[in-house]
Amino acid sequence: MSTLQTSPPAAAATVAGAEPPPRRRRHLLLPYGLLAPAAAVLALVLGYPLVRLVLISLQDYGLRSLFTGAVGWAGLANYLTVLQSPDLGPVLVRSIGFCAALVIGTLVIGLGVALLMGGLGRRMRVAVMFALIAAWAIPNVASTLVWQWLFQPVYGVVNWLLTRVGVFGDLTQRDWTTSAFSAFALVWLLVVWQSVPFVALTLHAGLTQIPRSYYEAAAIDGAGPVRAFTTITLPFLRPILGLVTILSVIWDFTVFNQIWILTQGGPGGQTTTLGIWTFTTAFSKNSFGQGGAIAVVSVVLLVAMTAVYVRRLVRSGEAL
Repeated sequence: MSTLQTSPPAAAATVAGAEPPPRRRRHLLLPYGLLAPAAAVLALVLGYPLVRLVLISLQDYGLRSLFTGAVGWAGLANYLTVLQSPDLGPVLVRSIGFCAALVIGTLVIGLGVALLMGGLGRRMRVAVMFALIAAWAIPNVASTLVWQWLFQPVYGVVNWLLTRVGVFGDLTQRDWTTSAFSAFALVWLLVVWQSVPFVALTLHAGLTQIPRSYYEAAAIDGAGPVRAFTTITLPFLRPILGLVTILSVIWDFTVFNQIWILTQGGPGGQTTTLGIWTFTTAFSKNSFGQGGAIAVVSVVLLVAMTAVYVRRLVRSGEAL
């Protein structure tokens, strides 16, 4: 009589299902290997300029240093000069306020356009989408130059049309950049016009993912358009709204080309934002160290604002 030796079934299944440690390690490292090329490109394109900017902000880097290469370390002197500058407060308030106005205007108008697109026919909706993409694809420098021509005091089309209407009197000689309010309004219209297409198309894509049965059920329950918008549309769009809000804050806080081409920070520095202040300090005053310090302060403020908003989204349970 022979004796058979068998292993317990559970132990056999465990041994058969276990992977060799090297193979398991390869599975764990595979995602990092796939992300490594993109991380290297980001580190080269974004990381190096940022590190270089921080180094310049700590140096006594002026026009002489640019030609001779002799650079002295200033430590935190550039930051102290910037923080003690009487221009910091007005520029900071102006930058944050203008950014908020741009973000609110872009989101409100973009959401309105997205909702209107949902009620259009297929051909008209495609035509509107094509127009939005065409407007968004134009480089901001080119569109700003066209905007400048439209509002030119003597030959501008806008002044001519407003004069022909006759409600506002003779505006053929009107220069919209001579006052802070009209200059900011001019830039606001331009930036919002350039930003609305992306927001509208993104929100429209989100609207197409909402099941129509939800609106039908709400209509059966007697909900009107406003109630359906607040109880169905907004909750579904909240993650997308959070995403476009963060992107709008990043883009609008760093607006430079439009302001510089139209006003160059005038009149009397009343449209100077952090971006304009950085440029004029670095290249007009040839103080690259102080300009770098202003740029670093701008980056810190931008990261802080976006981090606060992202934290609120995470706490509310919304995933981007």
